[in-house]
Amino acid sequence: MKLPRKKQSPLVRALAPLRDFLHTEAAGGALLVAAAITALVWANSPWSASYDNLWSSTATVEIAGHGLSLDLRHWVNDGLMAIFFLIVGLEIKREVTNGHLAGRRAAALPVAAAVGGMVVPALLYLAIAGGTEARGWGVPMATDIALAVGVLALAGSGVPATLRAFLLGLAVVDDIGAIVVIAVFYSEGVSFAWLMVAAASLALILAVRHWGVSQTSVYVVLGVTMWFALHEAGVHPTLAGVVCGLLTPVVPRQTTDLVDAEELADLTDIEHARATMEIARNSVSTVEWLEHLLHPWTSYLIVPVFALANSGIEVSTDSLRSAFESPIMWGVLVGLLVGKPLGVMLAVKLATRTDIADRPEGTTTRQQLGAGHAAGIGFTVAIFIAELAFTDETQQADAKMAILVASLASGLLAFFVLRSRRAPLDMSREVPTPAPAEGPGRLTCACDRRSSRTRSAAPAAALASAPGRRRWPRAHRGPMHRGS
Repeated sequence: MKLPRKKQSPLVRALAPLRDFLHTEAAGGALLVAAAITALVWANSPWSASYDNLWSSTATVEIAGHGLSLDLRHWVNDGLMAIFFLIVGLEIKREVTNGHLAGRRAAALPVAAAVGGMVVPALLYLAIAGGTEARGWGVPMATDIALAVGVLALAGSGVPATLRAFLLGLAVVDDIGAIVVIAVFYSEGVSFAWLMVAAASLALILAVRHWGVSQTSVYVVLGVTMWFALHEAGVHPTLAGVVCGLLTPVVPRQTTDLVDAEELADLTDIEHARATMEIARNSVSTVEWLEHLLHPWTSYLIVPVFALANSGIEVSTDSLRSAFESPIMWGVLVGLLVGKPLGVMLAVKLATRTDIADRPEGTTTRQQLGAGHAAGIGFTVAIFIAELAFTDETQQADAKMAILVASLASGLLAFFVLRSRRAPLDMSREVPTPAPAEGPGRLTCACDRRSSRTRSAAPAAALASAPGRRRWPRAHRGPMHRGS
């Protein structure tokens, strides 16, 4: 008697976590730009009053006698953005456990570049605007991964995959730095009673996870409770999303309609196909499943709505004059536009020169500089921190103006630097050289060889030491000679 086989889903979808993440971020970046432009046009149109009235209107939610009343802008910034930071936490978890930050040496370069890209902009801001409003030092530290990845996508297929992975790792570490800055420096008037409620919610999440509870609704209720407790405690509630993302297990998600495309190794016959399909199905972790489920919502809806709610600043002759006379404007602008690429490049040089890390394979210094400029696109998280750092509306407007200008300029610089790349010398090909001059003073390249029909059989050492021949200086030799 044959046992009935488990019913299979009629639709099986293949996941490629890194590829899907980068594609969604790049596509969402276009909507983000469109939303920001819409906000700017709306806020400077004859209907500008409707823009302010919409986002300042109040909405109240009350559950079990506990109510929370916020304007729409804060519902977006504190509520919807918690889901965005949940995705940030999930991506950090995936990268640390099974991604580009999984190994010490693999993580060393993105970590070093991110630290350099945070410290240098913060120092430049403090040098320029520290005497006016020192709290804004966290604004130019941020990187908008959606727009940064989008610029690399626009730069074309010539951008190496290793450079994309490097920028993704840098942005993930950058997000970790932003989370720490928000939690430590931009949380005020902490209520320890509510903080204990948040801690109790965290303990319950750990407990039900230990007991093997898999119902998503349980974690949603506990996560929302933690969010509310953090809000009432005076700690920014979006941290609840980060915590929930980091606590999500990497164990396989028991689902029948998703497979990990990278595990589909052997499809040569039916039996091998069934076996590899089962392996691939069991390779989809809960982290990847949640990211696959929620990431499109954050990229295509939540982040564009955030841009629409926060990018509507007045652009007039007076506002521009006031902004460009403000140290805050120049501190943020110089921090993002100059400090980011400078910090990234200095950190990369230091890490590779001290042999702490290897530079991304197949990349040039020009391409690494392009990635540094892309990291200077600080749009979403930079605006988010500016809302927390500045309470004065004029200072907020100055900071947002700087973020918009710096993000646009950094994106353009990154695009043109990456598009104008120079391919490194390929030492495996024949390199034509001019006819050598007579006499012992002639200069030829050590890699210069004749065709296979007339190639000399002399050993390489003898060829290098032959009279009248000198090697090119090290700077002119290809990547194979540098050991990269």
